[in-house]
Amino acid sequence: MKFNSWMIRVVVVACALWASSAMAGRQIYEPMAESVRLAMRTSLEGNQVPYPIFDSAPQRIDWLSTMSARLAKKAPNFGWRLELIKTIRYEAQRAGLDPQLVFAVIEVESGFKPKVYSSAGAIGLMQVMPFWTTLLGDGNPRDLLDPRINIRYGCVILRHYLDMERGNVERALQRYNGSLGRSDYSDLVLGALRHHWVYEEPWSVKQEAKKIQNASLKKTTVKATLASAGTP
Repeated sequence: MKFNSWMIRVVVVACALWASSAMAGRQIYEPMAESVRLAMRTSLEGNQVPYPIFDSAPQRIDWLSTMSARLAKKAPNFGWRLELIKTIRYEAQRAGLDPQLVFAVIEVESGFKPKVYSSAGAIGLMQVMPFWTTLLGDGNPRDLLDPRINIRYGCVILRHYLDMERGNVERALQRYNGSLGRSDYSDLVLGALRHHWVYEEPWSVKQEAKKIQNASLKKTTVKATLASAGTP
């Protein structure tokens, strides 16, 4: 009986270790065309202040406040939280990604902890593997501890995998995690997206944005009419 109990413990621990290592995935180096490498490297350049795009001022206010409320427990400092939220949206848009998907990736990868290292060697918020800094940057993996740099790398890499997989999000996520062919990781990210990060613009925000747009259009029309009539 004791032997059986001991064996059961061993099996349980082994399964737990296997499960944790399976989820601690990593991006895998794959040979790429020089044109692709240069395109990715170019995508990493630039030090613009993060200024995300919104359809309207009401949308900007609502989206920022909604994301801030959702992230408050994981990032209690308001200033840091706001900067992080704006950076995520800016870098996602810059790479042609859905910002909400990037939030979900960061939640699964690091839990929004910017200084975390994985057992596989991945670094930071989006758990970027150090080899990318040699392939695309100056070869200094400590740069990945900078949240903005890390998010930019992560977004550029995920965009690369999406292009490789012709827009298939599940397979792109699996590549990002180094688990192509297994759905564990992609299921986790898409689950986090569905349950925590989907953003639906409220009807009131849409109406307010529409009013602003109509007022702006009316003003433009009046100016055009006066101009055509020769009125200063």
